[in-house]
Amino acid sequence: MGQIHSFLFIFLCILGYGELAKGVSGLACNWGLQSTHPLPPNIVVRLLKDNGFDKVKLFEADPGALKALGRSGIQVMVGIPNDMLASLASNVGNAEAWVQQNVSNYISNHGTDIRSVAVGNEPFLHDYKDRFVNTIFPALQNIQAALIKAGLGKQVKVTIPLNADVYQTDTGLPSGGYFRPELQNLMMNIIKFLQDNGGFLAINIYPFLSMQADPSFPKEYAFFNNTAKPLVDGSIVYTNVYDANFDTLISALEKSGFGHMPVVIGEVGWPTDGDSSANIDNAKRFNQALLDRIVHGQGSPRRRTPPDVYIFSLYDEDHKSTLPGNFERHWGIFKYDGSIKYPLDMGNGRAIVPAKGVKYLARQWCVMSPSAGVSDPNTLAQSITYACENGDCTSLGYGSSCGNLDAQSNASYAFNTYFQTMNQSKGACNFNNMAVITTVDPSKPPCRFEIMIDTRQQKKASPTPSPTVYRSSAAEIEDIFAALITGIVGLFTLI
Repeated sequence: MGQIHSFLFIFLCILGYGELAKGVSGLACNWGLQSTHPLPPNIVVRLLKDNGFDKVKLFEADPGALKALGRSGIQVMVGIPNDMLASLASNVGNAEAWVQQNVSNYISNHGTDIRSVAVGNEPFLHDYKDRFVNTIFPALQNIQAALIKAGLGKQVKVTIPLNADVYQTDTGLPSGGYFRPELQNLMMNIIKFLQDNGGFLAINIYPFLSMQADPSFPKEYAFFNNTAKPLVDGSIVYTNVYDANFDTLISALEKSGFGHMPVVIGEVGWPTDGDSSANIDNAKRFNQALLDRIVHGQGSPRRRTPPDVYIFSLYDEDHKSTLPGNFERHWGIFKYDGSIKYPLDMGNGRAIVPAKGVKYLARQWCVMSPSAGVSDPNTLAQSITYACENGDCTSLGYGSSCGNLDAQSNASYAFNTYFQTMNQSKGACNFNNMAVITTVDPSKPPCRFEIMIDTRQQKKASPTPSPTVYRSSAAEIEDIFAALITGIVGLFTLI
């Protein structure tokens, strides 16, 4: 039992990511925009509706997404990135301008059903080193004031999506939950403010990250339908870390006098690639059980009323930062193009359905030429490095879907990801005369050589956002990448 206690404590320490629902009538998810070739917003909205999603969270006020969501019947939580907090905190006029442009405008002119504003995202992460501690609460206050001035104070609620590391337990039991001492006063001010203004707490919970970060973590405890030894906390028995984590927050709220504070799960999910535990089987197992809980309105042992749960994420994003790990680009329940990764029952026997109307680039791929020599392995390594720095090679390597290919196929995968990212443009398949274009699909299941969505005719509402850095160090991912390149080149010299 002590072992389980220590695992729970580790989980709480490493985690990185409306009103209190009286019953969950539909599904909610996160719609990320960190893609080099994003799905057209109108196709995404149709994808959401076809699969029963009636709530969506955006990480930023993207014009294309907000317009497409207009009159869709989908409730929207729109986010404000952390890098805007200082400006919003410094001047209420800045907050008023933001609300006018990104909330009032879409509600009035497009019929977008914006229900809440997420101010910042996980601002208290240890990796941020208190960078946002002094700006998050003033920014929250100013956004609330701006909503009231715009006549939206009752219609649009505010929240701050928090990482689960804002609370902890010394006993290893949920009943021992309390907020981090250095954040206690600030958290009390924030929670009271949210309560006074009808807002809610949003907490991000990631069982995958606990298992990924600690090889000794009991894998089964990360899933809902498991064979793990339960965690006994007085009269309550916990069978999974998700409930235990959530109830640690509830305990912290109860001890602080906010036992009835509304809480939603802002992010929860399981990736399918980029790590040995990030695979189709695990993701399907976790997400299907999660969906079943949502559909059946299941809460936690300490709070039986089910919260809104925003699944992370709708589809893969090939432009996200890989600092936390290569799995960061593979959280979607759909592939980057809205195609199905694995079957899911979305509730009441309704099967998951793919996106419709997606247009692709030509059916051609860039692969390593069969006649290419290896007399200069340094040139090959440099070409692979260049391709991966400008494309997405996170499916390559140990534990990933393309981890067991021969060296020539690995090089081809790297070349193709660059070729597709560059819209199959002339000269993008050269690599010192080592690559050629083919119309024969080089995919070797489960490794898929992608063809990108054709976005050349789309009118971009905003520039492609820069990758967002969350939880890890650049040195760590550089070591992983260097090992990957070394392995590819080393394998090539053996064939």
